[in-house]
Amino acid sequence: MTATEEAPGQRRQRRNVRMLGKLAVVVLVMFGFGYSLVPLYKKICELTGINVLAVQETVNVKPANTQVDSSRTITVEFDANTTGPWRFKPQVSSIQVHPGEMAQVVYEVVNTQSRAMEAQAIPSYAPQEAAAHFRKLECFCFKQQTLAPNEVRQMPVSFYIDPALPKNVKTITLSYTFFEVGAKGKAS
Repeated sequence: MTATEEAPGQRRQRRNVRMLGKLAVVVLVMFGFGYSLVPLYKKICELTGINVLAVQETVNVKPANTQVDSSRTITVEFDANTTGPWRFKPQVSSIQVHPGEMAQVVYEVVNTQSRAMEAQAIPSYAPQEAAAHFRKLECFCFKQQTLAPNEVRQMPVSFYIDPALPKNVKTITLSYTFFEVGAKGKAS
């Protein structure tokens, strides 16, 4: 009786072992298929010309900015005015840019005081009509600056000139007035 009782258990065990073997084969086939997809995809794209990323030479090519008006050159002059005991100046006095082209300049401020201060920069433009076409993406003038005693700080201005700038404007002056905020009531 034990021989007949063991037979269904042995059959079940054999079926389980066979099923485990089939599942192992399926897992190996799935892994191999997944592993081979990347080179297979690259080869298909290379043959059909569908995906330009598969071609190594085109990866490092930068797209041309079609918003830049390279037929015009604008001179942007930089100026700095201060009211307070510190030094404030642009690192360059002027640059040449094409309308639509990104540019960046750096202003340097030095707090010559032995105390911390909060200051703000206010921009102005000449000619006045240029103000509507001068687009700043990053500027220290967007918020108040807290400067530690004797701190030297480099402050960037990232901008572009809108191509809609009138054709008669050839030079723009960006001038900042840098002044201390709320210092009169503070004790040293």
